[in-house]
Amino acid sequence: MWMRRERLLVAVTLAAVFAADVYFVLLPKLREKYSGEGGGCPCSEAQGDRRASPWLSNSSAAATRGGQGRSATSFPTGTGGKEPTSKLKRLFGHPLYNFRSPDPGAEGILLRTEELMSYYKRKVSRWERQQKYYNEAAAAANMSLPDREGTFNPEASWFKFHLGINRFALYARDDPSIDQLLQDMKSQKVISADYTQDEKALKGSCDCTQVVKPSGHHLKLALKLQDFGKAMFKPMRQARDEETPEDCFYFVDLQRHNAEIAAFHLDRILDFRRVPPVAGRLVNVTEEILYTTHNEELRSVFFTSPANNTCFFAKCLYVCKTEYAVCGNPNTLEGSLSAYLPGLSIAPRISIPNPWIRSYTFTGKEEWEVNPFYCDSVKQLYPYNSGNRLLNIIDMAIFDFLIGNMDRHHYEIFTKFGDDGFLLHLDNARGFGRHSHDEMSILAPLTQCCTIKKSTLLRLKLLSQVDYQLSEVMREALSGDPLQPVLTEPHLRALDRRLQHILRAVWRCVRRLGEARVVVLDFAEFHGTTVWADAGR
Repeated sequence: MWMRRERLLVAVTLAAVFAADVYFVLLPKLREKYSGEGGGCPCSEAQGDRRASPWLSNSSAAATRGGQGRSATSFPTGTGGKEPTSKLKRLFGHPLYNFRSPDPGAEGILLRTEELMSYYKRKVSRWERQQKYYNEAAAAANMSLPDREGTFNPEASWFKFHLGINRFALYARDDPSIDQLLQDMKSQKVISADYTQDEKALKGSCDCTQVVKPSGHHLKLALKLQDFGKAMFKPMRQARDEETPEDCFYFVDLQRHNAEIAAFHLDRILDFRRVPPVAGRLVNVTEEILYTTHNEELRSVFFTSPANNTCFFAKCLYVCKTEYAVCGNPNTLEGSLSAYLPGLSIAPRISIPNPWIRSYTFTGKEEWEVNPFYCDSVKQLYPYNSGNRLLNIIDMAIFDFLIGNMDRHHYEIFTKFGDDGFLLHLDNARGFGRHSHDEMSILAPLTQCCTIKKSTLLRLKLLSQVDYQLSEVMREALSGDPLQPVLTEPHLRALDRRLQHILRAVWRCVRRLGEARVVVLDFAEFHGTTVWADAGR
């Protein structure tokens, strides 16, 4: 009996020692191994909207290489060592947003100052001749025209914006002219209104089919500001809290002005910088559009509604009737103003079909929708078989998934930069339509190709942390717009939810293929100098 008790006591003692060894020695080592760089993500797919645990440290080599010694939670100099109260400023002060970009070189700059100055001086001279003609005609007819005098300023924010475009992005992270451009679009006087190139292409008066794809649902105008800056105006078509109906096809969805505003700020927060600056504005459709346009066709679509409001509708293929018009209250109408890019004659762009283009008919599917191995064939095609193009497509898919945009049928690049140029994220007005639904098919380039830039992944992971939460920095970024709230709370919360979907999609790829094959190093820092690595697979 006594020997049995001794054996039991020895067994219990050994079990206790073994358990203690596992808990205090083995388990910490396993945690360290799988939570550090190169490990696996301990989150499970069943976690739902819980935050995915990072498997790449935000203070990894991509953020702190080069002997900078700054941690992932360090703050920029000038704050006195104190944490900034603004989460947005804290985000932009993070090392991931402050690595030194490479010198693009002379060939990496889109436009030279002399070239751009000469181009716009010619346009200003033509404008002044036209104004002289209109004033003389008005005087002969004993009519008075509103004052639409413009002043060209080579220090104008839009001029600096155009000069700042290079092969890596539309503008630098710390470019002060961008914030000034946003202010100018909100407040400067409108001196001219006209149809955009899209509407002119529909009538055959513009040879711009290389870039412009005529649609059936355009309702937008080109407005010229007092300093000769030019912006695209998209009026309010849908209330903030109104969701796109479930039965609505993406190619007949309304264009939302607030989606354009929010998309610009999201693009800036993601550090893509591929969306031209956009600001909200209240426009007097009578004083700033009807009375400033010399286009008789544009004048002809204005009318007064039974409620005595001034309304207008578009010239397009399908829904261009008075019942689809937008109306002021009685003259005031809110909308978005998107800064124009340099003209096609001075900065040519080419429009390229998206490999993951959707079917624009009521029936039928594209190959990528039925073939899970579709990316393998894309990788064999030029220009996706080398360089950054495929990785840039995946960046664009991540951006579109976050905003819920299913209408990315083409993308544009500046021809000067060739295959190495970045993709322009233009025309985002069909985003932010449904906050209650996450369209996972938009992520097909990521889930099928299973590759992503390391810099993109690190920033996404940073934005999933409480201190830099995407919804909160977006709310703060949008709070400075005149049309706030630009997005409703459900749309902001949807950004956090969709971000977790992206991180889990990357984790599934890493679990299946390994981090080395999925996460592509697109930049590295050595002794404070950024060297861009060849991202070709």
